[in-house]
Amino acid sequence: MGKIKETTLFGGDKGWNSSDWTASDDRVRGGKSQSYLETSSSSSSARFHGNLDIKTLGGAGFASQRTTGDDKSWDLSDYDGIRIDLGKSDNKRYTFILKDAILPRNPDNGREQSTTSYEYDFDVSEDAALAKTSFVYMSWERFVPTYRGKEKKDAPSLDTKNIKRLSIMMRSFFGDQEGDFSLNIKSIKAVSPPIDLERGLVDAKNEHAEKLRDIKLQTHAANAVARSAIELGSRGYVPSVGRMRALSVYGLCLAAACLLAYSWAKDVRPKWPWH
Repeated sequence: MGKIKETTLFGGDKGWNSSDWTASDDRVRGGKSQSYLETSSSSSSARFHGNLDIKTLGGAGFASQRTTGDDKSWDLSDYDGIRIDLGKSDNKRYTFILKDAILPRNPDNGREQSTTSYEYDFDVSEDAALAKTSFVYMSWERFVPTYRGKEKKDAPSLDTKNIKRLSIMMRSFFGDQEGDFSLNIKSIKAVSPPIDLERGLVDAKNEHAEKLRDIKLQTHAANAVARSAIELGSRGYVPSVGRMRALSVYGLCLAAACLLAYSWAKDVRPKWPWH
């Protein structure tokens, strides 16, 4: 394993300063979401937290903190991506955003003009939420270019020599999450990790989160079948022998699917009799 090359952007040895960040919430569009970034007494960590309201805007909503000072820029071309070291947090989904261009404000209304954003969504898994520390690594090529919330497939590649703004966002993901949120951040760094770190640990975390969601969906399906059977029984319904066999086969298949999903999530490979 090679040595990791890194430079700290926020946190770590540099510490945190709340004046380096400012809120950019859906209130600019008439929403009621609100975000804050508070630093610890020792300035060793920051907490991105607030409340995501999705009812006011009909299922949409966002709350974010972005860096201040439009004249700032970071040359990160010597690195391969961004690493965020996290403290204990909730198990929600967040978005990290980079911009390489900022236009002057519109002279007619004073509003900031839209430019391409490069976004990376990440989950804080249940295991990471319970841990004291975890991290997320985002390679440049995994950032998705968007314009006004929609993917922009013809956008140029991110100009890593001229990063103008960093943002961290909580949003609804089409009504999938809302309410209070809290993400403890220890540091944000530009890094060049060994290849096994890039493709191994971080991708494994995201895959683990996806597998856990699959297990939950399959468990809900199994519970629904069980509730239906109980309800039919309470009404005095007695299925035929054929239907009983069909239900039994379906139940066995569903149980096998849940077992396989669980084993994959835990990285346990079952030993099949024909192996």
